[in-house]
Amino acid sequence: MDKSNREWYWLNEPQHTLRDGVLKLTCASKTDFWQRTHEGFRRDNGHALLTKVKEDFSLTVRCEFLGKAPYDQAGVMVRIDGENWIKSSIEWENEVYSRLGSVVTNLGYSDWATRDIPSDIAVKWYRVQSRASDIFIQTSDDGKTWEQLRVAHLHAHKGELAIGLYACSPHTGGCEVTFSHLEIGPSTWQ
Repeated sequence: MDKSNREWYWLNEPQHTLRDGVLKLTCASKTDFWQRTHEGFRRDNGHALLTKVKEDFSLTVRCEFLGKAPYDQAGVMVRIDGENWIKSSIEWENEVYSRLGSVVTNLGYSDWATRDIPSDIAVKWYRVQSRASDIFIQTSDDGKTWEQLRVAHLHAHKGELAIGLYACSPHTGGCEVTFSHLEIGPSTWQ
């Protein structure tokens, strides 16, 4: 996938294949990343393929999936630990609309910022960049024209982050995801 010699590791490894730079995975059931807010539950058992960085970074990837059950999701993750992380993705709601957005979890509490999009959108590009503890998230339909989704801060950041791809299926599982065109390099966030 990534053309550099980075070391990658799985957090909650799913059923998957990796061929010619394309990662395909199937989400297990009852998997999610969420901490406390609103309903009080805690889950840190979603699937994430991560690599560590100490420098400011830019990560870009193409993600393709169609959800099958509410909150099926796939996208990008920036992570310190189970109580401090950011994810950005489409979260499938129903056959009519889904939610494009992000979750920022600081000090064990998650938030959720979204906007509604049609559920037949199957492909989205994500770009996430850093400047110290600040994170800039963008999305694109074609990987060329980008729009800002969010700027956020990770309070517990102390110099090293894990970055990469994630997917989960909080209810039934079986959601199939394809990641491709992964690129990691220095941040270009001005």
